[in-house]
Amino acid sequence: MSIFACVEPARVVETFHLSRLCLEDPFPEKIELTKGAYRDENGKPWVLPVVRKVESEMAADENLNHEYLDMLGDPDYSNAATTLVLGKDSIALKEGRAFGVQSISGTGALKIGADFLRRCLGYDTVYISAPSWPNHQLLFNHSGYSNIKTYRYWDAKNRCLDFNGMMEDLSQAPAKSVIILHAVAHNPTGCDPTPEQWAKIANLLREKQLFAFFDCAYQGFASGDLDTDAYAVRYFVQQGFEFICAQSFAKNFGLYNERAGNLTCVVKDPKVITNMKAQITLIVRGNYSNPPAHGARIVKRVLTDQKLFAEWQEQIKIMANRIIEVRKSLREKLEALNTPGSWNHITDQIGMFSYLGLNEDQVKYLVEQCHIYLPKSARISMCGINKSNIDYMAKSIHSAVTK
Repeated sequence: MSIFACVEPARVVETFHLSRLCLEDPFPEKIELTKGAYRDENGKPWVLPVVRKVESEMAADENLNHEYLDMLGDPDYSNAATTLVLGKDSIALKEGRAFGVQSISGTGALKIGADFLRRCLGYDTVYISAPSWPNHQLLFNHSGYSNIKTYRYWDAKNRCLDFNGMMEDLSQAPAKSVIILHAVAHNPTGCDPTPEQWAKIANLLREKQLFAFFDCAYQGFASGDLDTDAYAVRYFVQQGFEFICAQSFAKNFGLYNERAGNLTCVVKDPKVITNMKAQITLIVRGNYSNPPAHGARIVKRVLTDQKLFAEWQEQIKIMANRIIEVRKSLREKLEALNTPGSWNHITDQIGMFSYLGLNEDQVKYLVEQCHIYLPKSARISMCGINKSNIDYMAKSIHSAVTK
C-alpha cells in the first residue's frame, strides 16, 4: 500500500471546474462566465498594445539578463507600484512612511501580509466579507489564523451592499483584528461603499482599534480612472492610518500569468521600516526566495515612462468602458423582456464581476439547460458577455427566472 493512501480528496475549485466543463462542451452557443479574466468583443484574451510594445523593446535589449532579483524584488518597480496606489502627492510618500515589496501577484502580497501580521504582530483574528474572493479564507487559514470570521456584505433581498450589517459585525470585532477590505470593485458582488460610507468604516476601525488590510486588484480597471479607483486607500492615508495593501497587475495590465504584484505598507514612523523589511525578507525567503522579473519589468517600464503611461491609461479605459457598456446593455435587454424582478443592481455594481441575484435552481437551469457556465452563487464575469451572445444570455436569464 502506498504511504500516500491516507491522502483525502479535496473539493474542486468551482470556477476552474466549470471552465473545464465549458471547454469540453460542444454546444455552439455556450458561454463561459466563471474566470476573472478580461475578454474582448470577440471573446478572446486581449494583450494590451502597450504591453506588446514593451515586450518587443525588452526582447531587443541585450543588457537584460535572467539574474535573480533581490528577495524583496526590484525596488524601482515597488516604488512605482506604491506611488500608483497612494498617489504621487501622498503625504505618506513625502514623509518616507510608505514602502512596497514586490510579490507574486496580489495573492502573493496577501500571503506575505498575512504571514507578517501573524508572526510579527501576533494577530490571530481576521474578518472577511461575506461573500468574498474564496482565496482570502484559504490564505489566512494557511497563515495560521485560528479565528477566521466574516462580516455581512451582500444584501441578497435588495441586491446591494448590506452596510448596516457590515458595520454591526465589525463593531463586534475584538481589537487588533485584521479587516480585509476590497479597495474597489468588490469581488464577487461588484458593490462598493460610497465615500460617506468609507468615512464611517474608517471611524469604526479607528474607534475599535482594527487593522485595515486592503486588497486592490482592480485599480483603473473598475471605473477606467486610476485615481477614482484608489479613493479608499488614499482616504485611509489622509486619516492617518497604518495599513497594508495588496496590489495586483493581473487585471489592469492583462498580465494574468506573469504574477506581478506589490505589497504596499503605510506606517506612522519611518524608523520601523528597516525591521519590517528584514522580517518580510525572511518570510519571502522561506516561501519562494525571490519574485519573477518579466511582468514586473513591463509594469515598471510603463509606470515610469510618461508616454507609455498615457497609452496604458487609454487602454485601461477601453476595458473598463466595455464592461460598463455590457452591464448597461444586459440590464436593458432583461427589462425589455419584462423579466420579473429589478435589474438595476447590474448597472449599480462596478468592475469585472456581478452578483446576478439568482437562486441555485436558476443557476442550475442556466448551466444544464442553456450551457451558460457560472458558479452557484450566480457571480458572473461580465467580460464573458459580448454583442454576439448577449441576446442569448438575456433570454436564458429570463427563461430561468420565469420557469
